[in-house]
Amino acid sequence: MLHHVLLEVSDLERSASFYDALLMPLGWRRHLEEEETIGWGIARPVFFASAHHEPRPGFGLLGFSGLGIVAVKASWKAGIGAGGTSVSEPGERRSHGSGAYSAFLKDPDGYEIEITIGND
Repeated sequence: MLHHVLLEVSDLERSASFYDALLMPLGWRRHLEEEETIGWGIARPVFFASAHHEPRPGFGLLGFSGLGIVAVKASWKAGIGAGGTSVSEPGERRSHGSGAYSAFLKDPDGYEIEITIGND
């Protein structure tokens, strides 16, 4: 079971605004705010952005689940509006690890993000 994920970011305030916008339509909120770390989740923080070290994007893909097509579209649109870069607009997908409907973007530091709904 995954316990948590932490990404090092170059500008914590910029990344906080981006992830606030991206995660709010998915039902996530901030649970932790410290000087160099912010944590989001639904019931507890499980995703963190930190400014302790230099960011190293390019490691892979970070996926967030949405409760439906409307949430995936809203999250992708909010992420683009908050400084993200579109990789692929929301739509049906049939690739390894993806849900039945996904959208892809990069955060302000270049980390790849997928917002998806399950395929079950």
